[in-house]
Amino acid sequence: MIKTIHLFAVSSLAALAVATPALAQQAAPATPAEPAAEAPGDIVVTAQKRSERLVAVPLAVTAVSGASLANQQINDTASLTRAVPALSYQAGNGPGNSSFRIRGVGTQLFSYGVESAVAVVVDGVVAPRQVQGFADLADLQRVEVLRGPQGTLFGKNATAGVINIVTEAPTNHLTGHFDATIAEKGEYRVKGSVSGPLSENVKGRISGYYNDVGGFIYNANTGRNTNGVKSWGLRGKLEWDATSNLKIKLLADMNSTDADCCSRVPVRITTPNMQTLLGNISASPTNRTVSNDGAGYYRTTTNIVSLQGDLDLGKATVTSITAFQRFTDSDQFEPDQIASNPNRYVGAFAYSAWNDNFNHIAYNNWSQELRIGSNGNSDLTYVAGVFYNHINLNRYQSRRRLTCSSGASIGAVCSGTQISQSAGMNGTYAGDNIAGFGQIDWRAVGGLHVIAGIREQYEAQRVTGSNYGPINSGDVLFPGTVVSNGTTRRSGSALTGKAGLRYEFNRNLQAYASYTRGYKAFALDIDIGTNFATQTGLAPEHVNAYELGLKWSAASGLLDINTALFRSDFTNLQVQALVTDVATGTFNTVLANAGKSRSQGIEIEATLRPVQGLSIGANFSYTDATIDVPGQSCAIQQQTGLSTYSSNFPSNTCYLKQTTSGGVTSTSSAIIDVVGGKLPATPAYRFGITPRYERDFGNLTGFIQMALNYQSSTIFALNQDPMLAQGAYTLVDGSIGVHGPDNRWSATVFVRNMFNQNYYTQLNHGTLLANTANSGDLWANFNKDSRRYFGATVGFRF
Repeated sequence: MIKTIHLFAVSSLAALAVATPALAQQAAPATPAEPAAEAPGDIVVTAQKRSERLVAVPLAVTAVSGASLANQQINDTASLTRAVPALSYQAGNGPGNSSFRIRGVGTQLFSYGVESAVAVVVDGVVAPRQVQGFADLADLQRVEVLRGPQGTLFGKNATAGVINIVTEAPTNHLTGHFDATIAEKGEYRVKGSVSGPLSENVKGRISGYYNDVGGFIYNANTGRNTNGVKSWGLRGKLEWDATSNLKIKLLADMNSTDADCCSRVPVRITTPNMQTLLGNISASPTNRTVSNDGAGYYRTTTNIVSLQGDLDLGKATVTSITAFQRFTDSDQFEPDQIASNPNRYVGAFAYSAWNDNFNHIAYNNWSQELRIGSNGNSDLTYVAGVFYNHINLNRYQSRRRLTCSSGASIGAVCSGTQISQSAGMNGTYAGDNIAGFGQIDWRAVGGLHVIAGIREQYEAQRVTGSNYGPINSGDVLFPGTVVSNGTTRRSGSALTGKAGLRYEFNRNLQAYASYTRGYKAFALDIDIGTNFATQTGLAPEHVNAYELGLKWSAASGLLDINTALFRSDFTNLQVQALVTDVATGTFNTVLANAGKSRSQGIEIEATLRPVQGLSIGANFSYTDATIDVPGQSCAIQQQTGLSTYSSNFPSNTCYLKQTTSGGVTSTSSAIIDVVGGKLPATPAYRFGITPRYERDFGNLTGFIQMALNYQSSTIFALNQDPMLAQGAYTLVDGSIGVHGPDNRWSATVFVRNMFNQNYYTQLNHGTLLANTANSGDLWANFNKDSRRYFGATVGFRF
């Protein structure tokens, strides 16, 4: 740790030493740096940590303006999949086990000791854990989604890509806006901002939002709708022009979410006893009724403070970003998904009631980035810097469930022996990361540019934890619990980088080819299933990525088109095996390194503007994403009649693995070694088209917009369970509205899922009564827009 701080301090001082003489030599205020040769209509992004025209950035980037997101009623990061090709979202029982995927690759495991594969960056500050990245969107300038490994500039948690969110900056004149939305099923949203000068050299901006999205699933047991969410957020920005070439930015951001989430909906029930326990619920793909105790929820809070300084040296800008982040999450999930309070007799099964499955995390994260980047266009452009991050995380988990030996009938209140089983976990995680990075773009001859980048990083982690039980007096130990305690430390370093060529035919047409070496650090587990006395953690994940791209923007503005061919080869992909024991009705997550994974395909994005007022955005992606992952639990319907192997283990077939160690022979539960399997939540084909037409009517402007998004079939489980699959589907949204002069006011009516297309965001077998004899039950997670609904938005500007 001392060595880490020392290296960081030396690097920071070195960068300042370079910057300070350059500033001192200026006898007069610095002249503004040459802009990136922008023209009206150019899209400018910061995908490479310096301002560049999108068409000149040699990597696959989708940039969506805040106005475009508002036009499509995209209100949170999970909904970005509607606007971005190759981005997908897989829902879990809460934000802690949900994930983003880019080109099929995302976080395959959900231990809080593991980095995400898709980094979420807000105003230059990286969210240290993926759970923090699922947030509402408000007062945005734009969102950039960088596809493929971005570790050279963004670090070790970007092996799949980056979601870079840029919020609106303070303005030089007094401005403001207010928007309100109302929609079916009790959805209410308000958001707004005020911005302007506070003094001659200081300007500020304050923005906020409040959302109350009512539940859209009916709970027959409680008589209320569930799976609703309430959230609010407040962001303040101050920008101080300290000198003619030094700008200081202070940001404070806080938000909170309270959701009664996430009830699973029975969509197929073949077990008679389960049907009895659910009462009159008719399970079907379009069912939206559950019957449980309504004990599920998640509650998160986020607090961020960052201080950014930008020192303009004329030919380059030195940027410092210092940030503190505090995040907490408390969540509770009902594994049994039935009304089980009071405890009821369910028949012969390992448990009868399981309402308590609690998780709480809290972390503090400090980060510091210091970099220098060239300004404008020249034969040599560059970015170089150092980065330091420290995280302290605490986690507590508990499990408690009941058994029942007998009752008058299935579903009757338990009249036999009841036993409480419980266990808990307390753990802490501490991590330090320090890195130095740099990337150049050198025009070698004519329009040919050479790209080279490198990142050296050092990582140290420590996990201390204990698993214990039972929790309460009179309980017995929860089945499968390994009582343990201990501390594990790991450290190591890695060198990664990027190399490529790009050819600039003219300012609106370029082709590029690149190779990127990506890295995701080793990981230590901190979970209720961890053996803290013996764990060694996971090996680092590496990726070799190759990309060919072409970008063209017609000078007339008629057409923009971006294409990319890509291949990413992962080794030691960090994944999660869900180990289930149908005999004891338990499940635990076990971390593992997959053998390898490959994601390859093609992406095309285009915008056509054939006549004034009409724009047609379109995107297409084909992704072939496969994985080799051994030791997955078999789908429960495939766990009977299996052969036992002690060598020459089969692939893609369920079997029992027999091993001998120290003269003791043991046999595994039913497992499958997946070879060439499909990555979950990764449709092979995705296609979207978004036409928008505007026309003036005197002082008013009317508009109409449609959005069509198609995706092919996909699976939900790494073990390739054929029952857990989603068929191909198409979603169509629409909006029509009018706005006044200078967009001072606007009114919009919209519809989501116009043709009422049913679809799932997750599918599983459930836990209660799930065994080899009862393997046909299916439970699903849904988004609200899996059913059609209408709404309206009004907005005011000044």
